[in-house]
Amino acid sequence: MRTLEEQWPAPEALSTPLIGIPAGSAVDVDLRLESVHEGILATGEAHAELVGECSRCLDPIRDGITVDLQELFLASPSESDGGSDEERLVVHETVDLEPVLRDAVVTALPFQPVCRPDCQGLCAECGIRLDEAPDDHVHEQIDPRWAALAALTDSAETGAAGPDQKTSSDETEER
Repeated sequence: MRTLEEQWPAPEALSTPLIGIPAGSAVDVDLRLESVHEGILATGEAHAELVGECSRCLDPIRDGITVDLQELFLASPSESDGGSDEERLVVHETVDLEPVLRDAVVTALPFQPVCRPDCQGLCAECGIRLDEAPDDHVHEQIDPRWAALAALTDSAETGAAGPDQKTSSDETEER
């Protein structure tokens, strides 16, 4: 059995669109490698710092993440299933832990990260933070099916010419 306590640079693509571990940043790995009959069993933990943005208000987020790692690296391809491509193998007495780390980190990341559990996000109409908006912050929304009617009532209220009334520009066109 061998134990490793190392700091590795983060590989590319340890993220989702909103949050992840930046490429090249430090990932602390505590790992135990054991020789078993089938190959090498790798177990341990990885710790890193997450950087991203809130899915509601787009504020920056910095947080830590700890994931458990466990994978069996086979000494030779299994003969029962014809040696599938998805098996992780010991090659020249080495194992590739990057896919194991990637699988563990990406599946542990929040799908929609938030800066605070009670974050209200941004106003869909004007874009201000709803946490900072006054209590009476509202926008009048007209159902799009009635928008044409609303335009007619607005034009009648402003004194615009209706279909029966002629404006000066209509009179010049008739001449």
